[in-house]
Amino acid sequence: MALMPKRVKYRKAQRGRRKGTSTAASELTFGEYGLKALENGWVKDRQIEAARVALMRNTRRGGKVWIRFFPDKPVTKKPAETRMGKGKGAPEHWVAVVRKGRILFEMEGIPVDLAKDSMRLAAFKLPIKTKFIVRGH
Repeated sequence: MALMPKRVKYRKAQRGRRKGTSTAASELTFGEYGLKALENGWVKDRQIEAARVALMRNTRRGGKVWIRFFPDKPVTKKPAETRMGKGKGAPEHWVAVVRKGRILFEMEGIPVDLAKDSMRLAAFKLPIKTKFIVRGH
């Protein structure tokens, strides 16, 4: 089951610009440890799910995890071997727009070394550079 909004105002969105820093979710709010984005980019719904699964599997379902971003932007694609023109393609998948400085995942209730290892495995599943952060450091 892919992550996607229940409904959106517009079915097709413009691409926008991938620049600037995040003002939202730039501090740890819920957990003791976090994974922070170091660059801007789009993270697909399946990449978020793969990172979540890696996180849960490595912690052996211990502790609590918060996902601080959500794929709410539709990305369209035209069918293969289609001529130019004839309008914009159909929505293909959903992405979360991530700006640098945003906290992507938060955790608590497990030792720091296990949390660091789990976040590292989750980071491998994401298309952007990230860093592990600890509350109060």
